[in-house]
Amino acid sequence: MLFHGSATPMSLSHDLQQEITRHVGTATPTTVTVSEASGLSLQVEFTAIDSMGCSFSEIRLFVPSLQNAAFDALKKWAEQLSQRITYLLENIGPLEFDPDAGEVLIRSTPPSQLPSGAQYFEIILSSQSSGAFSLKRYRSVKGQSGRDPVEITLTHEVLLKLTDDLIDTIPTGTP
Repeated sequence: MLFHGSATPMSLSHDLQQEITRHVGTATPTTVTVSEASGLSLQVEFTAIDSMGCSFSEIRLFVPSLQNAAFDALKKWAEQLSQRITYLLENIGPLEFDPDAGEVLIRSTPPSQLPSGAQYFEIILSSQSSGAFSLKRYRSVKGQSGRDPVEITLTHEVLLKLTDDLIDTIPTGTP
């Protein structure tokens, strides 16, 4: 479902809150997209939504103002996100900078250590295509190569705070 909110940053979280309320009780994958007049668009791949919390496989924020932005704008966003988002299971911090690809990789610092391996958040900021933020969670198993995606479960309140923090930290004045 696509909603067009006003041009205020809070409109995305307000529209997302309305969509969450509308989908309470959903236990099948549902993609919710909310956007505003500036072109900012948030997409959440929900796997379940109940009255207090939700699970999702990925959250994406498309930021047209960051399309082909200077790499310093991505670095600034990575630093501000890492300082502001301190309420997830692990702290996050920039891990890799790739100016040629126009991407910054942010991960849990350190990952959660489990008896069988580790779990961690991974964020990719990109100035390619439409400028984007992507948040996923992964699990790696000791002694096995590769990783598997893991659902992220948050209360509605934390997801809305995350949405506001993503928007509030977008660098302004990007070309």
